[in-house]
Amino acid sequence: MQKGLNLLFICSGNRDRSPTSQTAFKNAAYNIRTAGTSKDAVHRITIEDVNWANIIFVMEEKHKNRILTEFNRPLQFKSIHVLDIPNEYKKDDSQLIQLLQEKVSAYLEG
Repeated sequence: MQKGLNLLFICSGNRDRSPTSQTAFKNAAYNIRTAGTSKDAVHRITIEDVNWANIIFVMEEKHKNRILTEFNRPLQFKSIHVLDIPNEYKKDDSQLIQLLQEKVSAYLEG
């Protein structure tokens, strides 16, 4: 079943912050994928992820820099937003869920 926009969330290890976006938006009309930038990420970002996404959300500026270095050409026409969420939360932390919902909604509705 195809829902709305394809949103890709990226952090370093794809263990805590980006996977929490699936919890934060489980009832929303979005398709969610998550990935990490580090070599040992649970799911390391691929060109398929980049091509699939309508909008890309990264947790920190360093994630944006990393994906722009690795996927510069495919990212030329993609919308990339830095959420400025530090790596201090565990997966599905209630504060992290609220932060994700607030920051992402500001981009999507603003």
